[in-house]
Amino acid sequence: QVQLVESGGGLVQPGGSLRLSCAASGFTSFYYTIGWFRQAPGMEREGVSCISTSDGSTYYSDSVQGRFTISRDNAENTVYLQMNSLKPEDTAVYYCATDDGNLGYYSSMCLRPSLMGSWGQGTQVTVSS
Repeated sequence: QVQLVESGGGLVQPGGSLRLSCAASGFTSFYYTIGWFRQAPGMEREGVSCISTSDGSTYYSDSVQGRFTISRDNAENTVYLQMNSLKPEDTAVYYCATDDGNLGYYSSMCLRPSLMGSWGQGTQVTVSS
C-alpha cells in the first residue's frame, strides 16, 4: 500500500548535477528504510543510496560515495538524491524503494534490492554529451 513516486530525472552532461525526488505515502510503520536503486540496460538492479528513518544513518555504494547525497524531508515526506559530478556510467533508470519497515535491526542492509518491499515507477537519468 506504500506509494512511491520518483521525479527529477533527465538528460545532463558529464560533470553536471541532478536532484531526484521521491514522494512517499502510505507507510504503516513509523521507522523504515528508503533509498535509491538503479538499473542500466543489460545490468542487474543495484543499490545506490539509502537512509534509515530511525537514526538517520545513510549508506552509499562505492561507485557513488562522495558524489551523491541522500536526504529526507520529513515535512514533505520526500526523499532526495543529490547527484553531482555525474558520469556516463551513472546512466540508468533510478527507482525509489523502501523496506516497508521490515529490516528493523538490519537497516544497514538497505542497499540490497531483494530486501525492498515497495518500489516506485522509476525515472530515467541519462548522462551524455
